[in-house]
Formats: sequence, structure tokens, C-alpha cells
Amino acid sequence: MTRRSLSEPLTLQVGTTSRPRLLEELQSGGVHLNASARTLLDDAAFDHPTPQSITVVQRSLKELGLAAGAPLPLVFEAAQDHGLDLCPADTGPYLRLAWRTQPNAPDAIMSNGRAPTGSVTVAASVLREDDEYPKGFYLRVIDHRLWLRGYRCDLAYAWDADDSFVFALPPVALRH
Repeated sequence: MTRRSLSEPLTLQVGTTSRPRLLEELQSGGVHLNASARTLLDDAAFDHPTPQSITVVQRSLKELGLAAGAPLPLVFEAAQDHGLDLCPADTGPYLRLAWRTQPNAPDAIMSNGRAPTGSVTVAASVLREDDEYPKGFYLRVIDHRLWLRGYRCDLAYAWDADDSFVFALPPVALRH
């Protein structure tokens, strides 16, 4: 089955390889990076990866009950209220490698002060409070080319109700 969206859960392994190897896999996988994604990949969060299995799912702000949109802190709070968790900081590159069937974006506009059409943002804790430092990753397909891009915004920036994020599902508790 070809997975066009992540509305159904997808399980993937993250933190399984070193930064140099991850960069090689992205390059050999034909994944394009912007400067912000490269900055994030150079972050200390990638120095000592922690291998783990996570299950992710995509939700729009509207699906989280945020019909008027919201800034990141409220998006993350609404996700938690819906039983969703933030992804590990290194999820973006692994998700980009695993999800190769994301639909092509309807336009090629890279940045216009809002989330680009067809983009899916990975919900993860911000690595630095600095507004000039990228907040996280988003995935997009432009002209049938896979992109892993970093984005910047301040914590007051209001995301649109139709913007999509990927969240982690909480681990299933072991049953005795």
C-alpha cells in the first residue's frame, strides 16, 4: 500500500545511526536539505542518538480542535489533550527517509511567512529558545523531489488551522 498521508499510524526507528551516516543516507536517498535543516542536523541533539521505536501520526490543527489556528505552545498542549506526544528531536530525518510517498506540493513556494502548502511539520521540543535558531523540521515534496527543511518562527507565531503536524503516539504499556 502506498502511504500518501500519515493519518494512519506509521512506526519507525529513530536515533539508529551516527550523524555522518544519517547525512549519507539522506544524500543517497535523494533528500534535499535547506540551510535550516543543516543547522538542526549539526545540533548537539544528534551527537549521541538514542535508538528507539516510535509510532507517528499526522493531525491538522483543526483536528486538534484549533479551528482558529494557534502558536506552537498551544498546538503542543492541544496535542497532549488528544493523547499525542512530541516526537524526539531527531525524528525529521528518519521520517523523511521512511515516508517517500508524500504527495507533491501544489506549488514550489519555499517560504512566505507561513507553513508552505503541502508541508508536514514534525512536532518536537524546540532545541533553543533563540528565534533566529530553527525550531524544527518539516517535510515537503516539491517538483517530485523529497525535502527535509528546517523552519524558524517565534513562539507567538500563529499556525493556520489547516497546517499539519506529525506527533508521536504514546508507547503502549506492557500488559502482564
